[in-house]
Amino acid sequence: MAATDDYYRVLEVEPTASPQEIRLAYRRLARRFHPDRNPDPGAEERFRLLTEAYEVLSDDRARAEYDRRAGTSPRAPQPFDLSTGRAAHVGIDLGGLLGGLLRGAFGARAGTVSRGIDVEAEIGVSVEDAYHGGAHRLAVQTSGGSHSIEVVIPAGVTEGQRIRLPGQGATGTGGGPRGDLYLVVRLAPHPRYRVDDRDIVVDLPITPWEAVLGAGVTMDTPGGPVQVRVPAGSSSGRRLRFHGRGLPGLGGPAGDLYAQLSIVVPERLSDRQRELWRRLAEASRFDPRGRRAA
Repeated sequence: MAATDDYYRVLEVEPTASPQEIRLAYRRLARRFHPDRNPDPGAEERFRLLTEAYEVLSDDRARAEYDRRAGTSPRAPQPFDLSTGRAAHVGIDLGGLLGGLLRGAFGARAGTVSRGIDVEAEIGVSVEDAYHGGAHRLAVQTSGGSHSIEVVIPAGVTEGQRIRLPGQGATGTGGGPRGDLYLVVRLAPHPRYRVDDRDIVVDLPITPWEAVLGAGVTMDTPGGPVQVRVPAGSSSGRRLRFHGRGLPGLGGPAGDLYAQLSIVVPERLSDRQRELWRRLAEASRFDPRGRRAA
């Protein structure tokens, strides 16, 4: 690795990036710079660097050794603080955590006042709620018992993001304050939408004649219906981009929306329709297999 090759810069992430953020960044950039998909002269070298960086940063031991040699000091990911509406540098309270473990092992001393340990749990969020934001009511079980809380999911949350709820963790001892609750966002699978970081891909079925002749069609998206102009001569797999129509940004740019075309043929044909398709086949000299081979 050359001295100027910063693995974090190669993957376009911060040294604080979580394993999930590193994995998503690699997938996004690898698709963009894969030599089979990108004809630019520098794409192959960029792809090689991406793979090299990912192999190191995706391995805990290799990453720790790289950070030691490079002189970086990664910190815990910055969670989204619902109490302030912005990112806050707040990590797991090691003092409270270790105190809780010691109390569990040896028992608390009389009169000891200590903060409760922080708790982490996963929360499933639909693509629609990730786009618009929404309220969820959760039943939380802690050492102090069970209670119900309402969580407001901010618009624009992404897979793996941590949401901090102050004072909703385990109860303290001796009248000490409660710990915090951290919710890790897990986007639920969707039959039509696929999310990559902040980009949203929507499958758009079209007819053969719409693909050949071009057409204006309506497509449902998390943000509401949009009008899509299908260019004449489109094939399945083609993507049409709508800038800034993906997941909203949390203090940054919004993602993009992509309509991915899929040509769907009718399952049943009338006799006249079948005859028209037969005539078209006889009149056409188009050979998609020959085109790919040429």
